[in-house]
Amino acid sequence: MSSHREAPEISKDPVADSTDVYAFVSPDQPNTVTLIANYIPLQLPAGGPNFYEFGDDVLYEIHVDNNGDGEADISYQFRFTTQVLDENVFLYNTGPITSLSSANWNRRQSYSVSVVSGNTQRTIANGLTCPPCNIGPLSTPNYANLAAEAVHPIGNGLTVFAGQRAEGFYVDLGAIFDLGNLRPFEQLHNHFGLHIFSPATAGVNTTNHLNVHSIAIQVPMNDLVLNGHPTIGVWTTASRQRAQVWDADNGQEVNSGPYRQVSRLGNPLVNEVLNGLGQKDQWNTLPPSQDKLFAGNVTQPALASLLPTLYPGVFPNLAKLVAAKTARADLEAILLTGIPAGIVDNFTNYTGPVLADMLRLNTSIPPAPHGKTNTLGVVGGDLAGYPNGRRVTDDVVTIELRAIAGLTYALVDKNYTPDSAASAVTDGLTPASVSARYLSEFPYLGMPYDGFGNPS
Repeated sequence: MSSHREAPEISKDPVADSTDVYAFVSPDQPNTVTLIANYIPLQLPAGGPNFYEFGDDVLYEIHVDNNGDGEADISYQFRFTTQVLDENVFLYNTGPITSLSSANWNRRQSYSVSVVSGNTQRTIANGLTCPPCNIGPLSTPNYANLAAEAVHPIGNGLTVFAGQRAEGFYVDLGAIFDLGNLRPFEQLHNHFGLHIFSPATAGVNTTNHLNVHSIAIQVPMNDLVLNGHPTIGVWTTASRQRAQVWDADNGQEVNSGPYRQVSRLGNPLVNEVLNGLGQKDQWNTLPPSQDKLFAGNVTQPALASLLPTLYPGVFPNLAKLVAAKTARADLEAILLTGIPAGIVDNFTNYTGPVLADMLRLNTSIPPAPHGKTNTLGVVGGDLAGYPNGRRVTDDVVTIELRAIAGLTYALVDKNYTPDSAASAVTDGLTPASVSARYLSEFPYLGMPYDGFGNPS
């Protein structure tokens, strides 16, 4: 995912690992904004008998900044509780689960939702049920109905869902982390003196047929924006209590103390690809308002300097930018401040000068008409897509690869000519690489793959 296992410590704690965050004007409810946060990466659908679930000891939050200071003005908090009906049974379920109240479902989760604004915290829903994991045709024979039961209207125009979904983010991890050996460009790679060669091929979607756990909330737009300031910043976090002690006598973990943030995600791939190994864990503990500490990783990214080395002669103009140590004002705008007016025609999602890694969504821009969306978002002329928030179908890997390769630098320096490869670089994937169908309605990410029928 766009932040899966991206830091040394969080890679050991998948239950608290923020993998993706999405924020977009709801296409079927355009007076609302949908916020989605994913956790627990790379789930094998057949991973029983202890199937995946949220952590009872983790505080999950989706944050909204509506005044541009990189601090949360509104936070939605989710806390989970697990119930086991019969502790003497080793199975997740003892028969078909045909409803969320089925007696056959032995291990189940419910959750509460709270909203924090200023110094005020109030619980707005309690005892909401998650759907079970999608086990197979005998255990979960009509999963669509179970998932629909788990979509909860909670009043005042809010709707929530928390549970397993099909992984909708697509990325060729095997290529990217093999020294940037992008399959469509492999014949141009320097290969480090190794005698390997293969013709250009499509990418391999590493996350295909895997699941994830999603928290989604649909909120009236007026609840999130300040008058006259339609752009909001969005990020997600996971936090654990400060002290954890294993009680050997009772065979359980005891948690105490205040919650401390252990995971954070705003723009995709920032901590995973831009921050150095020695900074990743620290970054995960800080709010976006502190991202000036890491701004150099964005304005002079190591990946931009690697591309001309990995692909000799393919990025000559980018190589000149790197050699001149040019600060990448385009990347700073895309990832840390939002794009000011006048850079892209008829578009801005600028939140002010504070450098903060957040998804920035200009809520005054309506969703693209049905059939008119472009998965390359703003780069592809679709102003309702990334980096204007992020929709579940946006090809953020290709967008960010092209930006880092210099495609967007011409927006801030009219004398710069992007390399032709900058508009073509990709990991070779499109939404067609995702087997699961996205939904046209909340919660938009598709039904999870089932363990029995999953081809992997």
